[in-house]
Amino acid sequence: MNLGRLGVWTFFDALPPSDAVAATKRIEELGYSALWVPEAVGREPFALLGFLAGQTTRLNLCTGIANIYARDAVTTRHGLEALSDLSGGRFLLGLGVSHSHLVAGVRKHEYSPKPVATMRAYLEAMERAVYRAVPAKERGPVLIGALRQNMLRLSAEKADGAHPYFVPPEHTARAREILGPDAILAPEQKVLLCTDPSQARSVARQAMKIYAGLPNYQNNLRWLGYDESDWSGDCSDKLVDAIVAWGDEDAIRARIQAHWDAGADHVCIQPLHPDGLPVPHMELLELLAPAAS
Repeated sequence: MNLGRLGVWTFFDALPPSDAVAATKRIEELGYSALWVPEAVGREPFALLGFLAGQTTRLNLCTGIANIYARDAVTTRHGLEALSDLSGGRFLLGLGVSHSHLVAGVRKHEYSPKPVATMRAYLEAMERAVYRAVPAKERGPVLIGALRQNMLRLSAEKADGAHPYFVPPEHTARAREILGPDAILAPEQKVLLCTDPSQARSVARQAMKIYAGLPNYQNNLRWLGYDESDWSGDCSDKLVDAIVAWGDEDAIRARIQAHWDAGADHVCIQPLHPDGLPVPHMELLELLAPAAS
């Protein structure tokens, strides 16, 4: 797979299927190399990407990220093989350990206190899984939603790289050092076309609210030098400005370039809507389109 340099990370849960297809086709037309969709409490990502594979011809289709507690390792291996085959080698599997409130609270599974060991065992079980259909000519890469040292090392050892979420370019630099030169590094970056600081930070805080309250992300932020004062209550301006690239086109492009300069192979931008709507801001994607660069 040629993952390319710039992709789009977005939710389609608030869009009817016809609008999701139209947005996906436009993303492909604009020259973005990949579409990343999450797994939370909305559309199941394997089903969604399988559907979108039939509506596209070049766009790489990626889970960002699939929850390892949502399906066993055998089923995930089968999904990886099948979608790689059915999409013509355009499927990338992003995997993660998710969060306790989604695993134990929503799914009623037991959440392991040892995420790295759990992920290692899961990847090894995927490797052992029997798959007797016609194999894909090109099986897609597997990336881990890794944040800190041990999971990043595992990403290079047992997978093809890492897909960090909710991170600034400083994290990208640290991740590249840990991963080494060969593993894929594909961070997510929230972007917002808004030059008014008050409005921009208000929209950014709303988008960041759920993530800033999760222990996995808080531990990563501590590793980067932030502390509880940055995420307790309303997020600090310092943290907001680090996580969300807001401003004009030049400011947003500079942030994307900062990730590339720090060692990212691919940056997937999440285009926040300036009105706070739960849909991708297509005008911003038009502005940043690789085909228009």
